[in-house]
Amino acid sequence: MKRPDARLERLLATLAILIIGLISLANVLVRYLTGGSFAFTEEFSVFLLVVLTFAGASVALRRNGHIRIGLLERALPGAARQALILFQGACGLVVLGLITWYGARITWQELQWGSLSPGLGLPQWWYLGWLPLLSGLMLLRQLQQTYDRLRGRLEDES
Repeated sequence: MKRPDARLERLLATLAILIIGLISLANVLVRYLTGGSFAFTEEFSVFLLVVLTFAGASVALRRNGHIRIGLLERALPGAARQALILFQGACGLVVLGLITWYGARITWQELQWGSLSPGLGLPQWWYLGWLPLLSGLMLLRQLQQTYDRLRGRLEDES
């Protein structure tokens, strides 16, 4: 059985961790050699950590790798187990739908207000726009995972 994948999220997570490592290394070298440091590293690192977190969570969701207590699920007969999987999926969809909706609203408000980031003075919506995009991807992965679990394609580790 081929493992389900989330290539886009894997690419984003890889790029985020790579860029965090590079700018952190550059900042340490510059600080060591000159006594000063780059102004952008903290702001970019925090932003990239958020991207890394959401992208990694999306990959784990697609691969059925999130922590779940499966004792009740494994003990239930077929129809009740299916109902529980649907309930779990619906709960995930509601939470991710709310994050996507409110993330999009906040991003739109920041775009309208023209808010700037405190450190570098970049438009705040540049950072916030990733929240609804990545939570929307997680919502898609939640749908895929629920469908695959209902079809018996994804099994929990015992």
